[in-house]
Amino acid sequence: MSANASSHPQHSDPAISVQQGAASPAAQHPQQTLGHVTHPSSDHAARTEQPRRRGPFARARSDEPRARFSQLWPYLIERKGILITAAVLSVIGALLTLCQPLLLNVLITRVQNGEVLGSLVWLVVALLIAAGVITGVQYYVLSRTGEGVVLSSRQRLVHKILRLPISEIDQRRTGDLVSRVSSDTTLLRAVLTQGLVDAVGGVFILVGAIVGMLVLDPLLFALTALVLVVAIVAVSLVARQVQSATREAQKSVGALTAAVERSVRAVRTIRANGATARETAGILTDAHQAYDRGLRIARLSALVGPTVQVALQAAVLVVLGVGGLRVAAGVITIAQLVSFVIFLFMMVMPLASAAGAFTSVQSALGALARIQEVLDLPDEDAHDRVRPGSRELSSDGAQPTDTTATVAYTSSVSAAVPTGAAIALDQVTFRYPSSAEDVLQSLSFSVAPGTKTALVGPSGAGKSTVLGLLERFYDVQSGSVQVEGVDVRSWDRDLLRAQFGYVEQDSPVLAGSLGDNLRLAAPDATDEECLTVLREVNLEHLVSRDDAGLDASVGEGGSLLSGGERQRLALARVLLAGPPILLLDELTSSLDGLNEELLKQALAHVAAERTLVVIAHRLSTVIDSDQIVVMQNGKAVATGTHEQLLAMSPLYRELAEQQLLA
Repeated sequence: MSANASSHPQHSDPAISVQQGAASPAAQHPQQTLGHVTHPSSDHAARTEQPRRRGPFARARSDEPRARFSQLWPYLIERKGILITAAVLSVIGALLTLCQPLLLNVLITRVQNGEVLGSLVWLVVALLIAAGVITGVQYYVLSRTGEGVVLSSRQRLVHKILRLPISEIDQRRTGDLVSRVSSDTTLLRAVLTQGLVDAVGGVFILVGAIVGMLVLDPLLFALTALVLVVAIVAVSLVARQVQSATREAQKSVGALTAAVERSVRAVRTIRANGATARETAGILTDAHQAYDRGLRIARLSALVGPTVQVALQAAVLVVLGVGGLRVAAGVITIAQLVSFVIFLFMMVMPLASAAGAFTSVQSALGALARIQEVLDLPDEDAHDRVRPGSRELSSDGAQPTDTTATVAYTSSVSAAVPTGAAIALDQVTFRYPSSAEDVLQSLSFSVAPGTKTALVGPSGAGKSTVLGLLERFYDVQSGSVQVEGVDVRSWDRDLLRAQFGYVEQDSPVLAGSLGDNLRLAAPDATDEECLTVLREVNLEHLVSRDDAGLDASVGEGGSLLSGGERQRLALARVLLAGPPILLLDELTSSLDGLNEELLKQALAHVAAERTLVVIAHRLSTVIDSDQIVVMQNGKAVATGTHEQLLAMSPLYRELAEQQLLA
């Protein structure tokens, strides 16, 4: 490898290589922290996008994600036992309901004939009470099942989101993902609580009512059916638009959640720059957009209820008018007319429930489309060719092993890679999915075990990208990245990442307690072990200044800590896990001189048994490195020690002179 042929200086002087030649003037990819990246253009687009005015019967745009009813089945099948119970209860309730008009017909006839009622009245009362009890139990069962469906969908989403490729997360807004988990999932509850399973019993009531009406008076039934068919057609035309309207509304809610999340995270910056009013206006624009799209759903839903109500009233008027004439003509009796009216109401109730269920299902499908859009995304390891728990390429029928032999990608490994290197990059070329420019270009260097290697160079040179490739947040376009002589693509990702202690450039701290953050990678660590690493990074005062000790809160994103404390806490976290390789990105950028010296002493203490790869702009922190790799425009333009690079690398000498180290 032209950029590196060095070995540990304890064995021989490191080779010094300086690559001359004009570097490409292409713009470099901005430095990224490998987590959520906010895209201002996306924020602006989300805020300025206005809902299109669409008629109630407009077709959904073809480019919008759509869900099918069959995609709801996995959530329902998980609870098929309790759903069957609910369906049985619904059928029993339907049978009890159908018995009521028959008994009422007998009751009226006996009253007209002057016969003794006996226990008939108590039987009617018992039927009413039994139907009410069954309805209550059924409602509880369905509500419980609905909550279970919401829980199941949230579990799937959380499992998926935390395993998405980093490139996918970078391109999405955090608030929108949160909205899909918290808001979209709740709409699935309506599938069960608003009539879908109840429709099973409704079918029995509907069929029973139709049969009863046909037996009592076929002519009245024909007139009633004509009125109801018109209403059913109108409802179906309206309800089919609910899915797209719900999807658009949930998208607006996601944009609103993302906007609020963005502003709350940066509230100090917003206030310091006098942007509070502008940010408020932007969020309110999102809120109004969500309001407008919610109104469209309300308008569509408002058409369903009145349509059913008008149809019912029209049917009742027809039955009473025509039925009264037929009673006067002696065709049917008053008891039969009363029973027919009751059957009419029983027929309309399941139809109304069906209309409500259809609307609810369409709303749920609109939300499910957004949920399914995320669930259909591949996990970051979906195309890995290695089995979990192994560093061996998977094959049919083979058992995983712990072999360290390189099974995959060995053909791309150059003979120039030193034997026994802890880390090696061989002719690595890489660009981010959203970029047309190469961030790294034929980059090559290696790191010997137990040594300290520093990556230096101007901003945008690709230094942080190297650490992201080692953690395999991304895969290279060409070349290879190797750990312990094995291409990282032949490692199981969890095993690979267990080799590293990675401290990111912005040193993220999770909301929660001090102990929670320390134990992120070492959940079984004792309190004494936590206190030990805090002392090593000069943070023992965090425990003593709060009576809660390790249970003391660090605030949202570490807001209760200073920048330097956050950086040292991130270092303590990786030290507690005890990985063999430390990847430190700008670890001392927020430290004062005293704490920087203390941290250097702590690193010197732990570095004796570990391999370190350090990114630094402050060269004073890395002049004692065994190897310094100077990067520019994605290439390693020079490699050597501090003294050697001062003599051989114009770029390094310029950087050192700027910091008074030359």
